[in-house]
Amino acid sequence: MPPTLASLVHHSALKLTVRAGEDRLDVPVRWAHSSELADPVPYMEGGELLLITALKLDAEDPGAMRRYVKRLAGAGVVGLGFAVGVHYEDIPDALVQAARGEGLPLLEVPRRTPFLAISKAVSAAIAADQYRAVTAGFAAQRELTRQALTDGPEGLLAALAGQVDGWAALYDTAGAVVAAAPEWAGRRAARLTADVQRLRDRPAPASSVVGGDGDSEQPENADRVELHSLGTSRKARAALAVGTAAPLGTAERYAVHSAIALLTLTTERSRSLHAAEQRIGAAVLRMLLAGEPDHARAVAGDLYGDLLDAPFRMIVAEPASASAARAAAGPRPRLPAARPSAAALAAADTGGDPLGALAEVVESAAARAGEAVLVVPDGERLVVLATDQGAAVAACAAYTAALETSRPTPEPVTGGDEEGLVVGLSAPSGPIAASAAYKQAEQALSVARRRGRVCVEHEHLAAGSVLPLLADDAVRAFADGLLRALRDHDATGRGDLVASLRAWLSRHGQWDAAAADLGVHRHTLRYRMRRVEEILGRSLDDPDVRMELWLALKATAPE
Repeated sequence: MPPTLASLVHHSALKLTVRAGEDRLDVPVRWAHSSELADPVPYMEGGELLLITALKLDAEDPGAMRRYVKRLAGAGVVGLGFAVGVHYEDIPDALVQAARGEGLPLLEVPRRTPFLAISKAVSAAIAADQYRAVTAGFAAQRELTRQALTDGPEGLLAALAGQVDGWAALYDTAGAVVAAAPEWAGRRAARLTADVQRLRDRPAPASSVVGGDGDSEQPENADRVELHSLGTSRKARAALAVGTAAPLGTAERYAVHSAIALLTLTTERSRSLHAAEQRIGAAVLRMLLAGEPDHARAVAGDLYGDLLDAPFRMIVAEPASASAARAAAGPRPRLPAARPSAAALAAADTGGDPLGALAEVVESAAARAGEAVLVVPDGERLVVLATDQGAAVAACAAYTAALETSRPTPEPVTGGDEEGLVVGLSAPSGPIAASAAYKQAEQALSVARRRGRVCVEHEHLAAGSVLPLLADDAVRAFADGLLRALRDHDATGRGDLVASLRAWLSRHGQWDAAAADLGVHRHTLRYRMRRVEEILGRSLDDPDVRMELWLALKATAPE
């Protein structure tokens, strides 16, 4: 405890007597300072015990004393010490009454007690308090370190909660609670997710204070919570919350800073482990795609073994800009044999990185659910292997759906959206069919790119129509070229070959039904179809020709 006026009054060597403000002696004293200025306020910081002899004061003037004491109290001076037997044999009544009126403690200092003795007593008490705080801080650091080594972050949080007489919680980068102590603190910590997310968006290291306003309607929210970002990079890797009933003291502050350092070391160590795990994951994925599931299982071991024992989904994602460039460049070879950059997405530094954001989402969801997930960065792609119907797949679907709703009307990806994301999701598969699942995810990715969608599942492709796949400039150009001669013929007014061809194809070559649709004789329709064959130089008996013509008509049909 820092020195207080009460502790100075009880100091046997000082012999101080209380003359006013007896009910305010428990106020901490930051320093003892002597001044004979008529107005020492400009030189006060607040929290001082001011010592005077009234050398330059008219201490017997009630009005002057009221003004003097009022300014001292307004400046935050916590007490006034008056030396008797120097200029006044006793404290003038005007000063006593003024102090009582303002509630400012007034201490009588006997002549034999020098001001220096009071200053030394205050200084010694402050030094002793600081020494106790430092000693307690080192003890807390040792205990927190021991708990971190033996019980991990959970043990560290429990020890920290005891040190600050409150609660503590650890969050991941998504703002989800990873651990909390005591157990009841989990619900309180969960209500701070939005505050943690705002802290994450600030450059690290960052901190903020939430609450502490004494919410009478919601007493469970009345505590004071400090939030601290964790990590050594520009973006926070995690966050620590510490809730207490009052602001932290010096010893508690030491404990919190020690916890921040230890958790940061744990986070950085986790990044290194994550990078190593990702290299193993890349090797497992290459073996699966090479048709070597047994070797993949052997390498996966306990790390990814559970993932290969149940149906999984393959997810392939690209930034919208890279996806558009890849579409223009043509087909892409399968995952290369070269080792991917494992550190590129370790711990998901997501600033301006859509793939990093997706990796963070699926990894955080999998970690909370206790399920394995394989995340492999592959240049401008991200490949994910996740348990079918698991938390990671659900989080991916929810995240891409949120991106979908925040986008304007879907347009085919052209590369203008630097921050966009395109995702393809395979059907459920197993280790033997991993190569087919990768191909499905690529096909779904291609469809998502063409349709201007964020995410497409391969299972949904067969449930819709093939016609939306024709919404491509190259397909339209082909269709226009195929039908141009017929449209040129119709433009001269010598017949309606395009409409006749559409009617005939839609009726599967049934002359009577097609002629009835057009309102012409079937012989007229036969003549028109012969003209189509002559102009195109192709036979309508060929099913491939009929298919191409029908798709050309659908691709160029007005919407």
